[in-house]
Amino acid sequence: MLSTENRLRRRQDFAEAVRRGRRAGRPLLVVHLRRDTTDPHVPGGRTPPARAGFVVSKAVGGSVQRNLIKRRLRHLVRDRLSLLPPGSLVVVRALPGAGSADHEELALDLDAALSRLLGRDTHGDAEGRVAR
Repeated sequence: MLSTENRLRRRQDFAEAVRRGRRAGRPLLVVHLRRDTTDPHVPGGRTPPARAGFVVSKAVGGSVQRNLIKRRLRHLVRDRLSLLPPGSLVVVRALPGAGSADHEELALDLDAALSRLLGRDTHGDAEGRVAR
């Protein structure tokens, strides 16, 4: 489970991440990342920690299936929050195929999307060569 300080709750935060952030699409997920945002609700003007929110529509499945996917995604994102810059807003939107995907498939898609958004190419350099 994500701690309270790492959760996106306000509609404005979701909208800012989706509208003003970068997007990486994968077969099971779409990840939106807005870097270096400031939160006016944080006292002292300090940079808030990275925060994440999830969107799982009815296209994914029934309520039991949607809640299962949200739990899996929360668990996966919690382990990857340290990779994100402070103040980042992340919105993970599950696509219909996520309903039949297992934990490992979701993890692979999430890792690939975050690597792309954070500028870390895990499959090779700009010319397609893999570093050795």
